Amino acid sequence: MARYIFITGGVVSSLGKGLMAASLAALLQARGYKVRIRKFDPYLNVDPGTMSPYQHGEVYVTDDGAETDLDLGHYERFTGVSAHQGDNITSGRIYQDIIAKERRGDYLGATVQVVPHVTDEIKAFALAGQDDHDFILCEIGGTVGDIEGLPFMEAIRQLRNELEPWQTLSVHVTLVPYIAAAGELKTKPTQHSVRELASLGIKPDVLLCRAEHPIPDSERRKIAQFCNVRQEAVIPALDAPSIYAVPLQYHGEGLDTEVLRAFGITDAPDPDLSRWYDVADRHANPEGEVTIGVVGKYVGLQDAYKSLNEALVHGGMAHRVKVNVKWIDAEIFESEDSDIAAKLEPMHAILVPGGFGERGSEGKIAAVRFARERKVPFLGICLGMQMACIEAAREAGYAQASSTEFGETDEPVVGIITEWMTEEGLQKREAGGDLGGTMRLGAYEAKLAANSHVSQIYGGTTGISERHRHRYEVNGAYIEPLEKQGLIFSGMSPDGLLPEIVERPDHPWFVGVQFHPELKSKPFDPHPLFAGFVGAALEQARLV
Repeated sequence: MARYIFITGGVVSSLGKGLMAASLAALLQARGYKVRIRKFDPYLNVDPGTMSPYQHGEVYVTDDGAETDLDLGHYERFTGVSAHQGDNITSGRIYQDIIAKERRGDYLGATVQVVPHVTDEIKAFALAGQDDHDFILCEIGGTVGDIEGLPFMEAIRQLRNELEPWQTLSVHVTLVPYIAAAGELKTKPTQHSVRELASLGIKPDVLLCRAEHPIPDSERRKIAQFCNVRQEAVIPALDAPSIYAVPLQYHGEGLDTEVLRAFGITDAPDPDLSRWYDVADRHANPEGEVTIGVVGKYVGLQDAYKSLNEALVHGGMAHRVKVNVKWIDAEIFESEDSDIAAKLEPMHAILVPGGFGERGSEGKIAAVRFARERKVPFLGICLGMQMACIEAAREAGYAQASSTEFGETDEPVVGIITEWMTEEGLQKREAGGDLGGTMRLGAYEAKLAANSHVSQIYGGTTGISERHRHRYEVNGAYIEPLEKQGLIFSGMSPDGLLPEIVERPDHPWFVGVQFHPELKSKPFDPHPLFAGFVGAALEQARLV
């Protein structure tokens, strides 16, 4: 029977609960246990699919097409366990389901309330799909004391009473700030946070204390005494040199050992952390470096491209090089006096990522043109591939080539997709329908042209499966004229209708993909496209 670890946060947000959950899961996994991680988000959006990247960061997409919180990316990258729809729940989805049941009369006339109806839904979500997992980690979004998080805290309290005593554990992530004027750490915020949690009926078993300075044993004793936990259960969590050093750091501080002890597990095997030592070493000790320019729309917040940034790091690890990412706002290339060469000439490679809307599109097309003409390694992802196709069409003489996403056009090289095939059959969408959940989402297969560059990148295979998130597709009517211009469609959907990959045989490294390869990259298993892209950047660096 699965054991449950409930992870909450206190004092302030952005303490790294998601990274902590992923690291703890990785440590338990290294001991041979089977783990799964789930995220409870208290906000009222049904999912983050319609939320601005500037507010919430990237939307992480699973194989089964769920639009989820970016923390699920950490979970997958650190454990290699594919997340699915059942691993992320929001208050919005819970209330949507409850209201639908109430309208159908499923509650038989009962008054629908937060307790028990909302809390029962939360508990059902937590307990579903246990399979043969040893540990299920449940991260609660937000901070203790948030109004919207109260139903989730109450559900945790109830679960800890309803399950066996040996079956649940509470880990509270908190902050021990350093007051420079006083020259000392302060434990009072942690004490108040634990007291707030206790007032909700939840006693933490382990405290993970984020701090910028080492926490002396005297302060750990003080926290333990006032927060009613063992001193060994007060785990210091200092800033790490990189996120890939965090699992090793937490293990060194005894996090996984204390968690197992709290569960009464004394015979756990020692962890095999060899792959994490290798990852940390590759990241900390590069033997070279490359500079990659990312020409995008949301460069003001790097979390908007979280998986992309990490995938580039993984590509660097594959070659033991440091990847310096230069975030470039595509709009700066749209003014008449912009000097695109001054910005892009120092780059060893250029990447145009996904996005939505017209803003910055002409700047992205300009970046594609620069990469094509100057023979600089190029990778276009989703919208980036579409911009590469529009750029090629304009070069081929279609001066008005554009996307219907940006408005009416006489040359719709890119248009909205309203029909496509899945394993469940034909999927249809209305062009003017709701935005939420109406995209081509999740993993889809693609067929690669034999002997193509991209087939070589994937190790010689002609069949792949990658994750998608988009409403618009390259118009198949333009395939023939674009191929005459030198842009080869080397990857197509199995039915041959939807373009998936383009490349330029006359270019050192020029690839555009309709899907999001960054979503499947791992530090110990870099995605082939990113490994190949960084390798091409390394070759470019040697040439210049």
